[in-house]
Amino acid sequence: MRLLNIPRSRAYSAAADESLAKVDVNSKTGIAVVSMQRLPVNSLNLEMLQALGNTLDSLEKDKCRGMILTSESPTVFSAGLDIMEMYKPKPERVKQFWTTLQSSWLKLYGSSFPTVAAINGHSPAGGCLLALSCEYRVLVGPKNTIGLNETKLGIIAPKWFMDCMRNVIGERQAELALTTGKMFTADEALKVGLVDELATDKADAIARAEQFLAPFAKVPAMARAFTKQGFRKETIDWLKKNQEQDLQTFLNYVNQPQVQQGLELYLQSLKKK
Repeated sequence: MRLLNIPRSRAYSAAADESLAKVDVNSKTGIAVVSMQRLPVNSLNLEMLQALGNTLDSLEKDKCRGMILTSESPTVFSAGLDIMEMYKPKPERVKQFWTTLQSSWLKLYGSSFPTVAAINGHSPAGGCLLALSCEYRVLVGPKNTIGLNETKLGIIAPKWFMDCMRNVIGERQAELALTTGKMFTADEALKVGLVDELATDKADAIARAEQFLAPFAKVPAMARAFTKQGFRKETIDWLKKNQEQDLQTFLNYVNQPQVQQGLELYLQSLKKK
């Protein structure tokens, strides 16, 4: 595992595998740009989730002043959970996959440092979850889409996925979005509050993210962190209390024959494309 060696950045003490998550930290501002780079679509398999979790641990340890999460892909922020982790799953690996997803999400959603998603490509399902877990979202328009579309794949989004959407756009809009598996256009996402700003390209998105983070340099870090975590406490506490139940619910569901059949049909449709 090698540390970063970028002139404008300082290396973190336990940086994640750069082949999956590249970290570039501005030495002047302390803001880290974390670029997912499991190309072509940054699907979230076990190793990708581990890399993100390790990166978040490193940022916490080194008192990061802010994080911008983005993608090295020019067209996809993250395509979401890797279907191959759920299709004909190996028992031990699929358990590790889901518990790693839980722990990585808890680290991101409850981070002490402020977070921004610079969404420079399409962001369905788990990709949308990553964006929702950040405090601010900048989406590159006009063609990119975002949403929790699990129902269209015959998959039920867990409660904590639902809560992330509910906490951002409200109960009614979240229910409509999740039951229909809606993918929001850039303009729709801005209108409903799913994203906070639209950008013209990745560089513009990162610049807007930096503008959002800049004022926090003058806000006491502990007060800011406790306030953020206070708003998010109910959702975080629910998963911490129910991690084993959530795991068993996922395992029972993903191993149902009809779910496996649906995943197989989806994979076949991808091959045809």
